[in-house]
Amino acid sequence: MNLFDTVLRCVATLVVFLTLPLVIGQAEHKVMAHMQGRLGPMYAGGFHGWAQLIADGVKFAQKEDIVPAGADRRIFQLAPAVSLLPYLFVLLAIPVGPDGFVGQAIDAGLFFVLAVMGVGVIGKLMAGWASANKFSLLGGLRTAAQLMSYELPMVLAAASVAMAAGTLSLPGIVDAWEWYWLPWQIIGAFVFFTAGLAELQRPPFDMPVADSEIIFGAYTEYTGLRFALFLLSEYVGILVVSGLTAVLFLGGWHGPLPDQLGWLWTLLKTFALAFVVIWLRVTYPRLREDQLMRFAWTVLIPLALVQLALTGIIKVAIS
Repeated sequence: MNLFDTVLRCVATLVVFLTLPLVIGQAEHKVMAHMQGRLGPMYAGGFHGWAQLIADGVKFAQKEDIVPAGADRRIFQLAPAVSLLPYLFVLLAIPVGPDGFVGQAIDAGLFFVLAVMGVGVIGKLMAGWASANKFSLLGGLRTAAQLMSYELPMVLAAASVAMAAGTLSLPGIVDAWEWYWLPWQIIGAFVFFTAGLAELQRPPFDMPVADSEIIFGAYTEYTGLRFALFLLSEYVGILVVSGLTAVLFLGGWHGPLPDQLGWLWTLLKTFALAFVVIWLRVTYPRLREDQLMRFAWTVLIPLALVQLALTGIIKVAIS
């Protein structure tokens, strides 16, 4: 791979990183407006509220940037970037189409993306600890407990796919994928996608940031663009979790379209899963804290272990 090709792939990944999450954010406004009868997001700019996202961006840019007097200023300012940037590196490793249609092909790509996604919890802990606010610290600790609990079933579900494909390479997993995988990997798909939602703190797993509990968790003291970066990390996370689910469990670019248009098929699957994420937000109430943690340890982890054992049995049977 020459220097020009490397730069082009990095620029393309950066463009995706800066645009597609905004599309998901705009879609969330519209889907919620239709499902819940919210009129506000349908008016800004005229036709179908097309300027709502622009209005939100201008609002965040105009807000005063406040740092609490007792805060650890450097860590407080660095926390949003630590929460956001890991998703950029994950996007580099997610294959969109065949024949090297990926930012950076990595032999152990699955291991890489799962390891890097785990770094985001540090940003939440930094935000909570550096804010000099006990409620923020409590929110950061609850976020860390949730993210570490749901990381385990997510890794186990991904390990099942790697075992079935016989590789840790994400393009290799898609190349090895067959449609008959779906029935006996459906448990793993459910565990992976659900754990991904919990890692993003999306409803119904948003207890650490529930305003009815502890204001807004680790983000309570953040304003303006720094708060917007935390929101952006959530929407990039939706893109990443949906894209990984599409690649690992739904065959990535495999589908009715020719290989040359495989990237389009991958995007369609990714946005369909992103719609499910939004739909779940407006449909289900949030869990209590004890229900949230119990669901990880008594439901998802046993299901992931069952999926792992089932995959091993089937691999031995067909080999």
